[in-house]
Amino acid sequence: MRCDTGATAHLRRRGRAQAYDRRGAALNVTQSEASAAIASLEERHATKLFHRVGRGIALTEAGRLFLTEARGVLARADAAETVLEELGGLKRGTLRLVASQTIAVCWLPPILSTFHERYPAISIELSIGNTGQAAVHVNDGKADLGIVEGEIEDPALAHWPIGEDQLLLVGAQPFADIDIDATWLRRARWVQREPGSGTRSTLNSELRGLGVDPAALDVALTMPSNESVRTAVEAGVDVAVLSALVVDPAIKAGLLHVAPITFAPRPFFGLRHKERYRTKAADALLDVIGLQRR
Repeated sequence: MRCDTGATAHLRRRGRAQAYDRRGAALNVTQSEASAAIASLEERHATKLFHRVGRGIALTEAGRLFLTEARGVLARADAAETVLEELGGLKRGTLRLVASQTIAVCWLPPILSTFHERYPAISIELSIGNTGQAAVHVNDGKADLGIVEGEIEDPALAHWPIGEDQLLLVGAQPFADIDIDATWLRRARWVQREPGSGTRSTLNSELRGLGVDPAALDVALTMPSNESVRTAVEAGVDVAVLSALVVDPAIKAGLLHVAPITFAPRPFFGLRHKERYRTKAADALLDVIGLQRR
């Protein structure tokens, strides 16, 4: 059976007042409207909730029992409405975020710090994976928002530029005046990220633009993270292409050197599901990112 919370609210207020004329204004309804709502509730359940004596009223035993339960129902309804108000006002809630490795480790931390300063009551759940894994998280509803390095061809997902990065070709030894052309790139020994990585897919696009088939590269190692690729190159395993955000500390320390070749800036993309509700917290993070880019 379904309980009419509107009539229940009238009952609670009437139960407190014990008279129609003393609560009409507080109910914000006319006496006839309140009477009709309670009469409908009584008729639906074939139970009298009030004794009506002259112009006065008094709760019946059934009315007193029902009023006790009604107070709990209405308190929970009020609490639920408060939750919605707080979520809408960013006074509580959780932002579920997924990002590819470069973004999560190097680009996002200062942005999330600013977000936390503005919205301290919003908790952040950050998952890390490569671009392909991040897209799966967003598609499956495990994340409200994704930020990745590679383009995604999934009709269910909206993606748009949200930032950018610069890729650098680096090695443990100085490149001096070496001419980095297609022939040199084919002959070099490489350390690469795994398939599905945004860094790898962007590099493959750059190589094709230079007339180099990525499948023809001499790949010594394939590693699952930026840090493992960087460490391998620092140890002398020839060259790799990584984000400037990843290799900048090693370059400044003299552990890595940059080759004389320039790649186009690499965009970062926001990801969201086209048919799922975008939370207020996700919108707030996008606002923070927008301010950072200005």
